[in-house]
Amino acid sequence: MKYRQIHNNSINQIMLITITILICILIFTNLSYYLPGFLGAVTLYILFRNFFFKLTERRKWNKPLVSLLFILITIIFIVLPTWGLISYITPQLTSLVGDKNDIVKNFNSIKNYVETVPILKNVDLSEEALLSILQKLTKYLPNILNSIAEVGVNLLVALFVLYFMLVNAKRMESTIYHAIPFSQQSKQELWSEVNMMVRSNAIGIPILALCQGFVALLGYWLLGIENPIFWGGMTALSTIIPVLGTMTVYVPLSIFLLANGQVGNGLGLLAYGFIVIGGIDNVLRFTILKTLGNVPPLITVFGVLLGLKLFGMLGVIFGPLILSSVGVLLKVYSNEYGKSSPNRDDEPQIPT
Repeated sequence: MKYRQIHNNSINQIMLITITILICILIFTNLSYYLPGFLGAVTLYILFRNFFFKLTERRKWNKPLVSLLFILITIIFIVLPTWGLISYITPQLTSLVGDKNDIVKNFNSIKNYVETVPILKNVDLSEEALLSILQKLTKYLPNILNSIAEVGVNLLVALFVLYFMLVNAKRMESTIYHAIPFSQQSKQELWSEVNMMVRSNAIGIPILALCQGFVALLGYWLLGIENPIFWGGMTALSTIIPVLGTMTVYVPLSIFLLANGQVGNGLGLLAYGFIVIGGIDNVLRFTILKTLGNVPPLITVFGVLLGLKLFGMLGVIFGPLILSSVGVLLKVYSNEYGKSSPNRDDEPQIPT
């Protein structure tokens, strides 16, 4: 029996692909600490790309100076506000969790109230459950403080990488475009999906967080909640929590007010949370966020869960992208290997 011999070119191609994949794995495993910084640079590049080309190609501005301008804009409008919010919330959160006597006192008042509400009687509010929660929070606080240092390092990495991505934008895009072995249609679909998902999450989620945080802060202040700025910030951060979102903040606060005899304020905050804070979420998702990219809710929810586990905070942006990429890759497969595969066109035509 004669066996068909594998052509040397096929063997060389397989070896080259294998070596490339192994090197990529080696690089990834040893530089994974800086991965959020690189992903942050990719996010900023996609956001600034069109403006950069308008300034450098149409108006003939100097590329390095424009790159430095965008880095300065990033520092002023993104880095400094984010760092200020983290610097304000972290000590407050540490103090809140660290004062166990105050926590036990407030917990007991909530426990006594919950026992009087039939629908909440089955909730486990024993002291053992409280201590277990406190131990878990105390355990994660050092990780939070360490992650702040990690965020600082990765911000520097992101700005450093962004500078060179912008300066060498055309050459970088052309290299990536020609390296992808798909047809022009498939490449454009890949780019459109990446562009849409990054923009919708990188712009949409902060807009949603800021609006809900501000509206919540106003409500907390009007209803006499102690330290409304802190709780407004916590409400803004809670927007990334899948399904429950801002309810994880204003519902416990409402129960706390009810447990301490402030029935009017407690019911008022509960109504304000569901109608106003939750309403802002619905209004923005069907107006501003929908124009940025109509992302299916399931992709958003499970993408955020996946992304937070893989990439930390930047997973909010790239988690949904990973999930949605499955559908895009199926389209690419259909384009490349389906019955009506398009002709290839190697000229880069990335949409602006």
